[in-house]
Amino acid sequence: MGDSRTRKRRRFSNQFVIICVSIFLITFLITAVSVAQTSAVAPPEGAWVEAMKANPGLVKGFGQLVSKLQQGVQFPAALGQSRLLPLLPGTMIFYGAFPNYGESLHQAQTVFDEEVQQNPALHTWWRQGELATGGPKAESWVNKVYQLSQFLGDELVVSSGIADSRGPNWLILAEVRKPGLKDFLQQMSTELGVNAKPAVRVLDLHELSTASDIGAVQQPAILVRPDFVIVARDVAALSKFNARLDAGVREFASTPFGERVTQAYDGGTTIVGAIDLEELLKQVPPRASEGQEVFEKTSFGDMKYLVWTHKSVAGHAASEMELSFAGKRHGVAGWLGAPGPMGSLDFVSPKAIMVGAVRLQNPEQIFDDVRDLSTASNPKAFATIEQMEAVFKVSLKEDLVARLGGEVAFELDDLSPSAAAWKVILQVKDADHLQSTLSTLLAAAHLNLQQFEDEGATYHTLSMPSAGKALEISYVFADGYLVIASSREGAGEAVRLHRSGESLNKSATFLASLPPIYGSQASALLYENPVAMVALSLRQASPEMAKFFSQSTVESPPVMVSVYGEENAIREVSLNRGVDAGAVMVVAAIAIPNLMRARIAANESSAVGTIRVVNTAQIAYAATYKQSGFAIDLAALGPHAGGTGAGSPDHANLIDATIGNASCTAGKWCMKSGFQFSMAAVCTKQRCNDFVVVATPVNSGTGSRSFCSTGDAVIRSNTGSPIPSQISVAECQTWTPLQ
Repeated sequence: MGDSRTRKRRRFSNQFVIICVSIFLITFLITAVSVAQTSAVAPPEGAWVEAMKANPGLVKGFGQLVSKLQQGVQFPAALGQSRLLPLLPGTMIFYGAFPNYGESLHQAQTVFDEEVQQNPALHTWWRQGELATGGPKAESWVNKVYQLSQFLGDELVVSSGIADSRGPNWLILAEVRKPGLKDFLQQMSTELGVNAKPAVRVLDLHELSTASDIGAVQQPAILVRPDFVIVARDVAALSKFNARLDAGVREFASTPFGERVTQAYDGGTTIVGAIDLEELLKQVPPRASEGQEVFEKTSFGDMKYLVWTHKSVAGHAASEMELSFAGKRHGVAGWLGAPGPMGSLDFVSPKAIMVGAVRLQNPEQIFDDVRDLSTASNPKAFATIEQMEAVFKVSLKEDLVARLGGEVAFELDDLSPSAAAWKVILQVKDADHLQSTLSTLLAAAHLNLQQFEDEGATYHTLSMPSAGKALEISYVFADGYLVIASSREGAGEAVRLHRSGESLNKSATFLASLPPIYGSQASALLYENPVAMVALSLRQASPEMAKFFSQSTVESPPVMVSVYGEENAIREVSLNRGVDAGAVMVVAAIAIPNLMRARIAANESSAVGTIRVVNTAQIAYAATYKQSGFAIDLAALGPHAGGTGAGSPDHANLIDATIGNASCTAGKWCMKSGFQFSMAAVCTKQRCNDFVVVATPVNSGTGSRSFCSTGDAVIRSNTGSPIPSQISVAECQTWTPLQ
């Protein structure tokens, strides 16, 4: 039995990591194609279509290649602990660890070469035409990566600390397996360099100790010791870390973050990625009071750690991601409900190409949270909704949201404009009241609603005019759920699946995709047929590519991502063999930059809004104090020091004290929501006839543009670093007006 479980774990691990190796190989292939196609004039998909037309067996050849890679490649064993983790400095806030896949990569390259020789379609594609030159170059670099891996130990660790004046303080660390690494790295550095200048400095211990430019040159450098190889941002960082190693300093493993990362290795882990979000959030510049209040309401200010691992769970290779919080989840993070049964999936077809479902904690509380978050920055955000409620005599919260349960699901079957097929399933608590509300709203909108009876169920169908075919939407209440579908047939199928037990929720494929130790009860899940989704995407972008893709016989199991809302954490688990491999990269390359961009966008939007407020205040000031003209500075537009008293030319009380307090005089900066504001007027002895107000980011992390406006009330922007001082009216008017 033990041998059987071991084989099962290795089989799942192999199937997962084979995708990583395949992606590595394909990356080289794409690079080769890009180099070879310097004279191409057709779009990339056109080149692929032409290649497949000329070589019909290419799709089948790729399928056979993937199958042989799955069978012919072995992968590194999981690690129960890391020998490198304790060596890191205690200031690290990012940690990534990967096994040495060099041998697996070499095996994959061998399988690929053999298949290219044996499969005529692949041979023609790889050895002839545009890839005749690029293909061998790609193979050469794969071989170099394999050669490099032979010098290294079982694990590679990448870490980074808080950035300082010299930039991010990052380190790459690996054990050295055999001598000769320094010479090999120097050769590679020379080949990658420009004009015979090495791409990176490679040093040994003696060269490091005698380096005369430590701290002067900021260029990535590599130190090759007999026991370790270290890559750092510059020689100074190498020297400092080398001294720590020699002194036997072991800090990281004893820090709270290090202890959490150490736990990630329990039970055996192949890949680990972790971020100390709590420490990262401390580096975010302080917000204005109202911005901080909104941020705290989301509860994302309480984030602690983000940890992603790939390991064996109950004999299955699984990916797990955990977002933990310093306390109990609340606010937006608390919207996700506790794990439970997903009854909405009983209405979903097992043939669906994408399905999503979520259990919400409390829809009414979510409605209140959305309203609070919206009105915090814009008090009139819900004004339109309130007007609509008054006209229709309907309460959106009481008559709609309060009548819903916490479960929502959607099903996607087709996205073709002429044959869109989808369903939305909502759990309901009061179907009669909800039906009455819907009837009221539809009647007020003058939409034609038809009613049908079929096997005890009442179907409501409405048609809405569109540019082409009339849009039809049907809905039906059934056993505590509201099913909304793109057609009456779709709604009827959902009810039939629910009654017959032939739904996705009961299918063997779906049940086999669920994480074993968690079962079918989850807080949210995403289920997808990857082959169908790719074919659907290709059908929209390139019908010919979709046609060739549909010929593929490659077995592709469904993608299943399950999410679990715990008291102090949100956990994601998946058994997927490849899609999940990018989870850490998604977080690092998409999620975090997007969060940063979102914060920058919010800051910039707030800055533009503040300048509009200043422009309006200046117009009101000039109209009230006609002899003075415009206010001389922001302090003159702001309130009295005590916050009381009627408006006056010195303190008009037209803007708040955040940027209008007594210190916000001309040439001085006052901060709000990641931006600094200043205003100066252009005055004669008697009157100020113009002004310029400027908003510039506190630093490059809070904004990428500066804004200004003058007496013409046109807001203009300038992309670049934060400006150091006040600008003139003439300079502002050279900036680009906002559209």
